[in-house]
Amino acid sequence: MAAFKELVFSGVQPTGNLHLGNYLGAIRRFVEMQGREAQCLYCVVDMHAITLWQDPEALRGQIREVTAAFLAAGIDPKRSIVFNQSQVPQHAELAWIFNCVARLGWLNRMTQFKDKAGKDRENASIGLYDYPVLMAADILAYRATHVPVGEDQKQHLELTRDIAQKFNTDFAQSIAAREYDDGFFPITEPIIGGPAARVMSLRDGTKKMSKSDPSDNSRINLTDDADTIAQKIRRAKTDPEPLPSEIAGLKERPEADNLVGLYAALSDVSREDVLRDFGGAQFSTFKPALADLAVSKLAPIAGEMRRLSSDTAYIEAVLADGSERAEAIARPNLDIVKDIVGFVRRPRG
Repeated sequence: MAAFKELVFSGVQPTGNLHLGNYLGAIRRFVEMQGREAQCLYCVVDMHAITLWQDPEALRGQIREVTAAFLAAGIDPKRSIVFNQSQVPQHAELAWIFNCVARLGWLNRMTQFKDKAGKDRENASIGLYDYPVLMAADILAYRATHVPVGEDQKQHLELTRDIAQKFNTDFAQSIAAREYDDGFFPITEPIIGGPAARVMSLRDGTKKMSKSDPSDNSRINLTDDADTIAQKIRRAKTDPEPLPSEIAGLKERPEADNLVGLYAALSDVSREDVLRDFGGAQFSTFKPALADLAVSKLAPIAGEMRRLSSDTAYIEAVLADGSERAEAIARPNLDIVKDIVGFVRRPRG
């Protein structure tokens, strides 16, 4: 395998209804990463998905759908490694070792668990609580140098860095670790940003666009056809004022700010550029322009997703090939980890 300066890892949960936020905040950025001098691994994180109960047949379909979305958006499965987490056992193996490195106090500070578990925390699964440790294992099984993450995952990546640092410190004197001057695991760098790192609901600009929102009009699904995309944008909540000419004018106007941000992200320009073109315009002018832009960018992806999703054999072949290539990286890394920790490994014949 060719040597790369960077190794980029990221993943998407297969929990249904991939939407515009997933595309702009994650999947489109994955495609852009292919232009770096990096090995890119893009994972369908199905083990994370079952931290909340999933219907087994629906889960299988959703794993294939996320894979189809990756490919339809432009991820090249020959250039990048596309796989699903459960086919690479090193994720779970390393997660257990990290469970013995991570501290209870660290996990108690994770705000996403508190948000997802709500008031009924005693009935939440251990997997939901331990989710950030598995995420650390996902990343560090490949010794990833960079991870594109959204704002809501920054805290988890900080935990990944803490686990890597503590592992390196705890086992610094292990014979197997001594050849790594800075420790075996890298301190992974986040890649955060872009004009739409956080995409908000079309019905409430103060809430993140979410697949769990009961209103389908709150989001643009990646499977929506052109008419549905245009209709949802026309119905998006706005206020009665025209668009401002400067960014400061979007303050206290969350819905306007969200739509301007969507236009900026889809057209690869800044918010300032959007307001330079549309400042002073009414939403009756801006929304059709945004709808046309969204349809031009998203409708082809939706069509390709539908085509790919109907070819189950091809999708599963991509995942099998990607999982084999991913394990070829993770397995020797885990062998070294086991040597560092002090396990006696079975010789490979």
